[in-house]
Amino acid sequence: MRRFARTLVTAALAAAVVAGTAGWASADAQTAVTGPPPGTAAWRADTVSGRPLPDPARATPSEVARFFAGLDAPRARDLVRAHPLVVGNLDGAPLPLRYEANRLAVRATGEPRFASLAAPGRQILAFDPRGRGTVAEVFGDLERSAHVSVIVPGSDNDATGYDRPRAANTGPAGMARSLRSATGETAAVIAWTGYTTPVGMGLDTARGRLAEAGGVRLARFTEGLEAVGSPDPVLFCHSYGSVVCGLAARHTDATDIVAFGSPGMRADSVAGLHTEARVWAARGPSDWISDVPNVEFAGLGHGADPTSAAFGARRIDATDVAGHTGYFTPGTRSLKAFAAIATGAAR
Repeated sequence: MRRFARTLVTAALAAAVVAGTAGWASADAQTAVTGPPPGTAAWRADTVSGRPLPDPARATPSEVARFFAGLDAPRARDLVRAHPLVVGNLDGAPLPLRYEANRLAVRATGEPRFASLAAPGRQILAFDPRGRGTVAEVFGDLERSAHVSVIVPGSDNDATGYDRPRAANTGPAGMARSLRSATGETAAVIAWTGYTTPVGMGLDTARGRLAEAGGVRLARFTEGLEAVGSPDPVLFCHSYGSVVCGLAARHTDATDIVAFGSPGMRADSVAGLHTEARVWAARGPSDWISDVPNVEFAGLGHGADPTSAAFGARRIDATDVAGHTGYFTPGTRSLKAFAAIATGAAR
């Protein structure tokens, strides 16, 4: 009888996730961008001196890196010009080639919604125009930096709206710039909008479907960083992005995973993440995410609160953070802690 009662309570809480405090019921379901990028068929049909090119769907980032290490500069540039969408998204390919490939790929779309991404000096590490578009941008010198952080954002982020005006220090790029500045520009920071995020507060936000697809992409992305010699990254995971990070945790070599404004990480505890990374958590006093029930039932909800003592994450002081997006505001305790984690100074 007690078990039945607990099940009813859990079911009621799960229903609240969808229709209650957060009002999750109104947005359209999104189709996750998965698989290799557009242009893969032509890439597979091509060769270099009779040698097949690494299959974007099957080759590991390390295999990709070894392939490019065996090419001379003219042949590598030929591949960039012939297959910009593939090279630009090929984890393990040299960073300068990916930057150039993505500049060409953005321009080739001819779409005004993406045009600003091709501006001079931008370091676009990934770009896929399918659907709402995905994008990753590097701030700093990723090839030489001793410290690398990756911002994993939550809902309502994509390549289409990546450059739209936002409040200062919010959005993937704003968070990345703020963090890099807080480290004294000693860390390279990547704004990774590399998965299909939920839109609005619909069922996608309450489910793990998009996070599961995103977790696969995030794990491969970090594997690609390792393949080109970048140091193990720190993952900063905001809101629904923390669900992505929770699912990717066991498959990444991150030194630290920071969940903030999190609805849960699809795990009951740090041990359930199956990671050797240090796990941190922050939640501001006025963050509306605290109104979301921390349950997981019948595929709805994302589980335990990462800031709870039972979860076991290291707590970050966020008592001066305003709202759901204020964690990177200059002068806040959270940003100071984030900078220390990003540079390896936190204990």
